[in-house]
Amino acid sequence: MSLLKALATVSSMTLLSRILGFVRDLVIARAFGAGLATDAFFVAFKLPNLLRRLFAEGAFSQAFVPILAEYKNRRGADETRLLVDHVSGALATALFIVTLIGVLAAPLIIYVTAPGFAGTPGKFDLTVSLLRVTFPYIFFISLTALAGGILNTYSRFAVPAVTPTLLNLSFIAFALWGAPYFDPPVKALAWAVFAGGVAQLALQVPFLARIGLLPRFKLNLRDERVWRILRQMGPAVFGVSISQVSLVINVIFASFLVTGSVSWLYYADRLMEFPMGLLGAALGTILLPSLARHHAERSARAYSELLDWGLRLTFLLATPAAVALALLAVPLVATLFHYGAFGAEDVYATRRAVMAYSVGLVALVMVKVLAPGFYARQDIKTPVKIAVLTLGLTQIMNFAFIVPFRHAGLALAIGLGACINAALLLRGLRRRDIYLPQPGWPAFLLKLAVAVYAMSAVLWIATGSDASWLVMAGAARAANLAWVVVLGAASYFAALWLLGFRIADFSKRAAE
Repeated sequence: MSLLKALATVSSMTLLSRILGFVRDLVIARAFGAGLATDAFFVAFKLPNLLRRLFAEGAFSQAFVPILAEYKNRRGADETRLLVDHVSGALATALFIVTLIGVLAAPLIIYVTAPGFAGTPGKFDLTVSLLRVTFPYIFFISLTALAGGILNTYSRFAVPAVTPTLLNLSFIAFALWGAPYFDPPVKALAWAVFAGGVAQLALQVPFLARIGLLPRFKLNLRDERVWRILRQMGPAVFGVSISQVSLVINVIFASFLVTGSVSWLYYADRLMEFPMGLLGAALGTILLPSLARHHAERSARAYSELLDWGLRLTFLLATPAAVALALLAVPLVATLFHYGAFGAEDVYATRRAVMAYSVGLVALVMVKVLAPGFYARQDIKTPVKIAVLTLGLTQIMNFAFIVPFRHAGLALAIGLGACINAALLLRGLRRRDIYLPQPGWPAFLLKLAVAVYAMSAVLWIATGSDASWLVMAGAARAANLAWVVVLGAASYFAALWLLGFRIADFSKRAAE
């Protein structure tokens, strides 16, 4: 399968999921507003969603996929199937126990995670009841991650990529049509989480059966293969949790600034997540299985060439995205958020955070390419050590930047921290001779700079003054923004074509 086609598939499915997520937020806000009930739900959903990020999507995939690829390429079909059966059995058993504990200990969990709710008995009791419905989500989504890891290893990228949209569709359906049948109505959102988890797992079942790897859930805790994955998951969980800790620390810093600082950072982060999901997450998803297979086949040259391909695509796509994000900060923020109580001051304050974040966008995407260079070799400790160092340096920059730049300084610290993270990962791969840059980088970067400069000039002329975007009607802003984005993209890719870039130059097949 073409990796470029796989990237387009995963990116398009991610885009669909992000759009549905935006629709979901609008529907929930319109149906339930903001108050006691929604506070209770968001707290009840927070913990299983956090566990999903820590265990299901990040740590488990990083530990499981390289070992699965090793068995697929070196051990044969029977050993691979036995690995899947034993891992699925151990995972399902552990998840069932964790889910049972979570449901039974729901009051204690809410006491710890939202102690302020205890002072309002109705709010506390509602949150507990909602948590008991949402907590099994971690069971379903973790098994979904297992299924997705298997399918990605066998180059079936489309199904795992489209799966997250089902949760958003579940939210939209339950909020629009299910709420009247629940008492209180907000329980519809909790059951939307439960139903979304079931739907995501169910979608993958026929595709696992098609490749002959539908798990048979055999429990064998003496299997060394299971313990290998568990040992890899330990540092992986720690590494994934570092990014969550960084976000929490940033909120703590922002809470000492003027009112609105937390919200400005949140809205800026939402804009940053768009290209990060479309490029970074998608590249990481398609690269890890192929890198793992090259490592299993001991093909060092193919391994290095694949990393080089990923880095060139990163610069080709993330660089114009970062520049455009900075230049179009006011049009983007105004079009998406400048309604009602979100005034002109909020637009400009969010713009400053967006511009600061954009400094590190290319590096953030690079990390998604470089870190799998270690994960695929079953080396999780090195990127974790680098992440810990980066976290420490980011907090030092927070202290340095928060006084002169206020909330934008916190965003700038994250952006520069990502640059340090990417530089250290690249240095580690180069020093170990894992990655050797292919010829042609200077000419590639020079042509890229020319194309980005041409795009920037077009965007600067087409955008006009920032103040004009604040007085337009919402529909006019959306239409103008769409026109400017299309014009900027067209100018960039036209410049690339004139400079000799062709899609075929970036064609690459996944390792089989």
